[in-house]
Amino acid sequence: MEKGNSIPEEFDDIRPLLDSEVEETIEALLSDNKFRRAIEPVIKPLTWEQLSKAMRGCKTISEFQSKIIYPTVLNLIHKTTSELIGFNWEHFMNGKSHVVISNHRDIVLDAAFLNILFFEKNLGTTEIAIGDNLLIYPWITRLVRLNKSFIVKRGVSIRQMLETSKHLSDYIHHTVCQRQQSIWIAQREGRAKDSNDRTQTGLLKMMTLHDSAHPLDMLQELNIVPLSISYEFDPCDYLKAKEFQLKRDNPLYKKMPADDLENMITGITGWKGRVHFRFGKEINEKITLLKEINEKGVLLDEVAKIIDEEIYRNYSFFPFNYVAYDLLTETSTFADKYTSDDVEKFENYLNNQIRKIDVPNKDIEFLRSKIIEMYGNTLKNFLTISTSS
Repeated sequence: MEKGNSIPEEFDDIRPLLDSEVEETIEALLSDNKFRRAIEPVIKPLTWEQLSKAMRGCKTISEFQSKIIYPTVLNLIHKTTSELIGFNWEHFMNGKSHVVISNHRDIVLDAAFLNILFFEKNLGTTEIAIGDNLLIYPWITRLVRLNKSFIVKRGVSIRQMLETSKHLSDYIHHTVCQRQQSIWIAQREGRAKDSNDRTQTGLLKMMTLHDSAHPLDMLQELNIVPLSISYEFDPCDYLKAKEFQLKRDNPLYKKMPADDLENMITGITGWKGRVHFRFGKEINEKITLLKEINEKGVLLDEVAKIIDEEIYRNYSFFPFNYVAYDLLTETSTFADKYTSDDVEKFENYLNNQIRKIDVPNKDIEFLRSKIIEMYGNTLKNFLTISTSS
């Protein structure tokens, strides 16, 4: 359980807000017109006046999550999903605090949906790692810190990187080990836009910096639990495909903050169908077997593989995944998992999503292949480990 707000001052630059900062932050949010413009469409049928009154009634982080975040996200779930289910809770509910490492599909909703599932199990919500590149406006920073997010600083120089990473590592270890507060962090910086999920060893290296002389011990004390997130439909698939073509055509292409905002809004408001969160097994037992590995780089590569395999093993698959895999591999491997109607629906879906893409020299075949990859790669990765499961 979380032990209150006992966070050392040294972490003030990255920590979530404290209860003592809630009222002031809420007033700052409510006076920000950009926050109002962004949030009003999401809260309907609630009015701005009703939301303001409800927010001003919150005095703690817990109250803000239960009275504002929970009903707002629940309303979103009802509008944009056909189901949201969590599986394998026994891997998480063992009396320990954990670092939950998951694949990353949606900028906002991966963590938001996870915390709804925790809330409904009467478990404390996780703290959420969020990159500072997404904190485009002051209201976003305030809102995410109100919702138990801590900040991962990415826009730092190479010279500052080690110090920044060590600071983050210290915070994560303090949070999990001293405060007994679980956290969620994505397995990589940014989303895997082709759904080819790979844990970045840089993430694991950061987690060991708290005591870099004992990397295995540092990973084990975080009680890492891999989590597989599966969306039946990814509302941002066409935006991801568009980015692939823009990067192909211009290797110097860089996304702008407005692009991140478009992805956030599209992901939040778009139709997702069935959404499944499935916990894998805590990895401590498996990584104990790596104790003879002395080279840190090799050790981290092996730990990343263990996390990846656990994520692959626990995906959920829907008809579009099976259709996409067979299109991707030009086989009929999973023909028994879908109907001709499913194939037609997928073709129509592809065409509709590609129609939304506005890009110079639009390459329809390339865009189509990229969206097919997004739906087929999870199955492709699953097959690499299914024989050894």
